[in-house]
Amino acid sequence: MNMFRKSAPAKSVIFLVNYDDSRTAYLWVDTPSKANDSRAVEGIARAQQSRGTLPAGNITSIRRVR
Repeated sequence: MNMFRKSAPAKSVIFLVNYDDSRTAYLWVDTPSKANDSRAVEGIARAQQSRGTLPAGNITSIRRVR
């Protein structure tokens, strides 16, 4: 039995979304290749806002957490 196993890399990337009224929300991106492109992440955030997954409001910044 191996006690020190190497963990599998995370398949999703988490972003912190800040709003102009001091609210924060988390955004999960399942495709790591899209997570490296800031424009793609902004597009994903806007799409999730239109679907209601992210709260509505003016997004001021999106920062990668993990």
